[in-house]
Amino acid sequence: MPLEPVEPVRFTVLGAVRVLRGDAELEPGGPQERAFLALLLVAAGRPVALGEIVDVLWGTDPPHSAVNVVRRHVGSLRRLLEPGLAARAEGRWLLREAGGYRLVTDAGSSDLVRFRALGEEARRSADRSPARALELLTTALSLWQGPLAAGVPQRARAHPLFEAVDRERSAVLRRATDLALRAGAPDLVLDELRTAAARHPLDEPLQAGLLLALTAAGRRPEALAAYEAVRARLAEELGIDPGAHLREAHDAVLREMPGTGTGTGTGTGTGNGQGAPAQAAPPAPPQPSPSPSALSSALPPPAQLPHDIVGFTGRRAELDEAIALSGADAPGAGTVVISAIGGMAGIGKTTLAVHWAHRVADRFPDGQLYVNLRGFDPSGAVLDPGEAVRGFLDALGVPPERIPHGVDAQAALYRGVLAGRRVLVVLDNARDTEQVRPLLPASPGCLAIVTSRDELAGLVAAHGARSLTLRPFDAVQARAFLERRLGAERVAAEPGAADEISELCAGLPLALACVAARAAAHPHFPLASVAAELREAHGSLDAFARTDASVDVGTVFSWSTRAVSPAAARLFRLLALHPGPDFSLPAAAALAGLTVRRTRPLLAELTGLHLVTEHQPGRHAFHDLLRAHAGELVHERDTAADRAAALERLHHHYLHTAHAADRLLAPNADPLPPPPAPEGVHPEALADDDRALAWLTAEHAVLLAVVESAAASRHPAQERIACQLAWSLEPFFDRRGHWHDGLAAQRTALDAARRLADPALEARGLRGLARVEGRLGLHVRAVPRLERALDLFAELGDDTGRAHTHRSLGWECDQRGDLTGALRHNQVALELFRALGDRAAQASVLNSVGWYHALLGEYRHALTHCFEALTMLQQLGDRYGQAATWDSIAYAHHHLGRHPHALLGYRNALALLRDLGVPYVEADILVRVGDTHLATGDHESARAAWQEALVLLRGLDHPDAEAVEARLAARDGHAGAV
Repeated sequence: MPLEPVEPVRFTVLGAVRVLRGDAELEPGGPQERAFLALLLVAAGRPVALGEIVDVLWGTDPPHSAVNVVRRHVGSLRRLLEPGLAARAEGRWLLREAGGYRLVTDAGSSDLVRFRALGEEARRSADRSPARALELLTTALSLWQGPLAAGVPQRARAHPLFEAVDRERSAVLRRATDLALRAGAPDLVLDELRTAAARHPLDEPLQAGLLLALTAAGRRPEALAAYEAVRARLAEELGIDPGAHLREAHDAVLREMPGTGTGTGTGTGTGNGQGAPAQAAPPAPPQPSPSPSALSSALPPPAQLPHDIVGFTGRRAELDEAIALSGADAPGAGTVVISAIGGMAGIGKTTLAVHWAHRVADRFPDGQLYVNLRGFDPSGAVLDPGEAVRGFLDALGVPPERIPHGVDAQAALYRGVLAGRRVLVVLDNARDTEQVRPLLPASPGCLAIVTSRDELAGLVAAHGARSLTLRPFDAVQARAFLERRLGAERVAAEPGAADEISELCAGLPLALACVAARAAAHPHFPLASVAAELREAHGSLDAFARTDASVDVGTVFSWSTRAVSPAAARLFRLLALHPGPDFSLPAAAALAGLTVRRTRPLLAELTGLHLVTEHQPGRHAFHDLLRAHAGELVHERDTAADRAAALERLHHHYLHTAHAADRLLAPNADPLPPPPAPEGVHPEALADDDRALAWLTAEHAVLLAVVESAAASRHPAQERIACQLAWSLEPFFDRRGHWHDGLAAQRTALDAARRLADPALEARGLRGLARVEGRLGLHVRAVPRLERALDLFAELGDDTGRAHTHRSLGWECDQRGDLTGALRHNQVALELFRALGDRAAQASVLNSVGWYHALLGEYRHALTHCFEALTMLQQLGDRYGQAATWDSIAYAHHHLGRHPHALLGYRNALALLRDLGVPYVEADILVRVGDTHLATGDHESARAAWQEALVLLRGLDHPDAEAVEARLAARDGHAGAV
């Protein structure tokens, strides 16, 4: 007997879980029934495996009757949706499929499916009608009536399917925010941004979007208050400073640049591409909007400019000339403009360049790049052009594996990346034209600002640069400078003393800044007494009149250092020994042999008198003149033994902290334990691998400098530290893809090991260099090094070294397609690790053995090894290893035809990888997720997974994106369809 027609039902899960028929709300049952329904709804028309349902409803301790209870829930839900349905009848809504259950929904019956449909329609509309895309996205966001599956127990909502939907909401909000800011309509997303920011108070990209939207809506005070609130919360709850996204948004708020964007895409800008002032530029022709995938995946435009000087003064004529050089009416408009600011040390070249760059930054919507080339650094640590161009490529989002060998090839890639973009490039403190040449953009619309003590005649002759030379302040400029720092009334009260101070400082802004800082710290001191102190200090700054005056810093600096406490003066001298471009408070404490608590006020003394600057939160640096002055003092007043002890403490500080980071990032590695730290060394505490990565990222350039410095000492103990530090950095360089830097560090380490004539160190050096050469595709060099390392480890009886080297040889076999050889090497490593009792390494290599079994078609052997590995990795807390193992397990299940099991394994891997932030591996797994969906006949889910992978790969500018595009094109039936 046929059933009577029943009005269709509608479901909501974007908020409370509800079932509606017409205007009536149906009761789906208690918390467990609601959780069951919510799981079916977030699966959005895909089958959910029975085992997965049990996991969601009961977790790790289901009752024996769990399957029967699920079946009762199924029957109850079917009868709710189709009253009068016969017992055990399937009906048309809730179907039994693929070993689980599927709820049939579409955009008319499910708010989640409608949300996704609106997002997809917005994606298709974005190119031809950004306004329509924005309307669709705001409509999609309006479907959310609260947290996902509100009222369902948190344990159930921790399932990856729920987390994935929450991420979709965030992605749509980011796209909508970007479009709203470009359209000048921030109010369309403000309420949703506020709600999301309250839900995720520590989500920095989200908070950054809120700051920019508030600023664009004319709510700058609220934006500043929001930044302070999140900054304080990050410090209190996580003990960290705001990251790059948030700092860049804060800088944009301070600049009152509401059109900056959310940091998820690139702005179209309003200028004419030639550096003209925005207010004077003719309207730009309409630019095609980037696709939504590009908007949501691209790295934010780089914003690397140092902080502007709030009290900038005294260079009005030079600034007007500089801005004219970059304006639309400049000679040769439409070509690259290169302006070299020449002048003696301490004259204010960097200050003018940075202020100029901030003034014109809004004309370069595709980003601002900055690098200190350290051309006249007293330590002699001139920045290599290759290192500088690699840093720019990294900032521009080029994946490390796409960066070629050699400076010329890297420079060509850099120019290609800038082609068609409007980017401002500041090259500070250049030594000569050859150092600058690889860093010059070739794209019309870019501006390069170069500062140097040298005239850089080669730039003018060969590249058409316009030259701007600075001179010392005249009396009027110097007095204006002092008025800005000390107040006009105080200067006017003692004009003669002010003029004498200016004369004694030879009109040099750096010297005037030091004197003004001292006077400002003592507002009741007459300026005449300040001038008298300075006069009595003997000498003047005449030496600065010579363009080669890089070491004679004169009276003012000596006078300033006498104004600080003896402990702060000692710290000032010792800081000259630091080999890096900047330093942190803990590093300063190590140099001084003091605790961080005792060092903090000493560093504050130096910062207060402008002897040291805090150029980024928590990062301090010298002006090179002050560094040279400190270097003279430390050699005059501190013994060779004291200097050697300070450097030893510093090297141990970095080695011990890097060793701790290594153990967190690679618990299965075999680093040499560092020697005991000398008294006064307090390595930084790293709570987890996230903090380890943050520390390594902040200290990246410093650590490379320390490796070189320790090796160059030619002192055996320090050379050993150079080796160990380089090897401790391996996991960081490998995970972040900094293989070129790793290559330099490993070469230095191997050279040092060979000078020490220590076979154990040489074996490790050979293996470390071979690993990074392999990553760079230099397999012809890598394999012989690994074979020699294996022989040395065997001669030494070092089975741990042998095992790790076999793993590296296995990877080399894999790269040339020898899967049998790869499996054999990993099996040898496994037996060695088992004999050694090294559980962490054993767990990792078990997964490798399983993976190679799977690649060879031996899937059951693969699962045996991988499940054994997974248990051990979970016990060890190795999240990265667990993700890799779940991927191997899923791959094997897929090829055994167990597709629901494969999807569950992939979801587990993705959940871990998203938490760790490893986008390339995440994309790689998403491709396999799509393959598994395709194998089940679920073409839409396959397409969704591939689309998500494509978004990630495009964001990385990775060549694998082409293969994913081909998959999508094949499914869509026409080339290039995305």
